[in-house]
Amino acid sequence: MKKAIAILVSVLFVLSIAGFALAAEQKAAPAAEKKAPAKVKQVTGEVTAVDAAAKTLTIKTKKGDVMLTADDKTAVMAGKEKKALADVKAGDKVTAKYTEMDGKNVAKSIAVTAAPKKAAPKAEEKKAAPAPTEKKKTGGY
Repeated sequence: MKKAIAILVSVLFVLSIAGFALAAEQKAAPAAEKKAPAKVKQVTGEVTAVDAAAKTLTIKTKKGDVMLTADDKTAVMAGKEKKALADVKAGDKVTAKYTEMDGKNVAKSIAVTAAPKKAAPKAEEKKAAPAPTEKKKTGGY
């Protein structure tokens, strides 16, 4: 009888250790699948190209050009108005927040400031003023 109880306790002990090992392995697998949250980057510059069909936007910055890809979650804002990517034009000043996913820069938000308007040429140019004439001094002063 003592042998049967010892064998039963040993079998239960081995099964419980195997159960804990299996549970720990299953918890570790989902943690490995999750990637670290992507770091959000910000870029400010002038739009040089927009392809609404391909959902891409190229921004010229001081450090070089940055190409962004928009997705369905990308928010395009002009002031407080929500806009579409097709509304963004070359020459517009933008500030975009993006993350790098699968080798692409995916835009999270794009804030648009309209391109500065060029000053209209003046209809009349200033005419050169006539040169002042020199007055001769008279001796009475």
